[in-house]
Amino acid sequence: MIIVEQIQVLAKGDFVQTREWKTIRNTVLEAVRSVDWPHGSGIFTIYAEIDQNGVVPIKTPCIQRLVAKGWKREKMPKVADSVLAPGDLDALYESSRGYIGFEWETGNISSSHRAVNKLLWALFQNVLVGAFLVVPSDRLYPYLTQRVGNVRELRPYLPLWQSYSIAQGVFEIIVAEHDATTTDVRLRIPKGPDGNAFRWKRSTLERG
Repeated sequence: MIIVEQIQVLAKGDFVQTREWKTIRNTVLEAVRSVDWPHGSGIFTIYAEIDQNGVVPIKTPCIQRLVAKGWKREKMPKVADSVLAPGDLDALYESSRGYIGFEWETGNISSSHRAVNKLLWALFQNVLVGAFLVVPSDRLYPYLTQRVGNVRELRPYLPLWQSYSIAQGVFEIIVAEHDATTTDVRLRIPKGPDGNAFRWKRSTLERG
């Protein structure tokens, strides 16, 4: 995959300047770039028909790469007994400063907001010291399941999230995109129950 944008939503405290954070960040970026379709092909090729590709299988190579680098799959740090746990993260890494969380958005736009809220909550509560969220680009998004979470619909909320007051922590949104397109229906990414919304993406694709 190609990373077309890296949005630094929050970067408070000195952790963001450390060699350890830079190493962790590079590991995450490399894991995102490792994503291919079909898996094992070395490049990410999307079947170029609107709403015709699933999203859940996309993240598999990325999570596998993170696990190989010491991350834990489907984990969340323990929170206080009095706090309602927000659910597991796609991957979790324990650094010398605290936990780093990783989420790859595979749900609809409401799911994206829940993911952001979960990450910001964990940073605010000092449950996490770093967080990443991966979402599709404007070019990739129309080919995926209806109304899947995407950077275009999240962007208006950036000023709000950037206003969060935390003493220490980093939160980045990574925007990913396909390497190539195909009209070969055999390369369509299988769909699961990962998108429930309205059909409105054709105009998005036509606008480029």
